[in-house]
Amino acid sequence: MSFLAVSFEVEDPGPVAAFWAGMLDRDVVMEEGGALVPGDDTQVGLRFVAADVATDNRPNRIHLHLTSADLDDQHRSVTKAMQRGGRLIREYPEEGHVVMADPARNEFCVIEPGADFLWGTGYLGEVTCEGPRESGRFWRDALAWPLVWDRGVQTAIQSPAGGTKISWDVRPGPPDYGSRRQWFDLVATDREAEIQRLIGLGAEPVGEAGGAIRMVGPGGNEFTLAAR
Repeated sequence: MSFLAVSFEVEDPGPVAAFWAGMLDRDVVMEEGGALVPGDDTQVGLRFVAADVATDNRPNRIHLHLTSADLDDQHRSVTKAMQRGGRLIREYPEEGHVVMADPARNEFCVIEPGADFLWGTGYLGEVTCEGPRESGRFWRDALAWPLVWDRGVQTAIQSPAGGTKISWDVRPGPPDYGSRRQWFDLVATDREAEIQRLIGLGAEPVGEAGGAIRMVGPGGNEFTLAAR
């Protein structure tokens, strides 16, 4: 089983995919009902799916972190994002990171240089998610990726090849915090066998979506599993 992409529901996938392809220096693959910005063994892919999201103003449960080599590099990322249709949300001078939003209002952070946790991850350094400790442990076992952080309520995994980290944290607020307009897309050669394995790890099937089964893991975050 492989991690294909993080999916985001947006009203118009093309411009959002073009924004992220430009930021990450990747291509866009147009799909029926959406667009994919493919990843590789060390950098996760991003998928944007057409949906009516105009009335959903809740914060995302999943957002992205971009890394910086130095302050000039951080400034270049901020400037590039704004030139490509992103916007500045707020800056945190004491902590050093900058919060921005892409053209579909999905927030992301441009992280300050010297962030040890993201050292060596590459430009798309982190996918950070709302979820308890059980989420990280589930995904460690589901993907066979090592658990590289496990402290308090925070966990993180990373591909054995390195690159982008995927992390979970519990933010203050109600259990149903945030929008459900984001999920993970997985692919497997033997989908039925993987479904049973994931159920054994604590996931639950919740329906079908475009030829893929939709499931929910510990912590309430949804994902899809399609045949390769």
